[in-house]
Amino acid sequence: MKQFSCGDVVPTCTRTFVAPTDEEILAAVAAHARADHGLTEIPAHLVDEVRRRIRNDA
Repeated sequence: MKQFSCGDVVPTCTRTFVAPTDEEILAAVAAHARADHGLTEIPAHLVDEVRRRIRNDA
């Protein structure tokens, strides 16, 4: 399983995501960024930052 904490990128956010693949994490994070952070477009640098911070949940 993979895990990502939005707070690693947006310090005030407590949302976390768990999914089997990076792609599923990225899809969930994109939906969250749109709904909860008001982003209409997800910049490439933000996607890269999220990718770097996805962890393997042992």
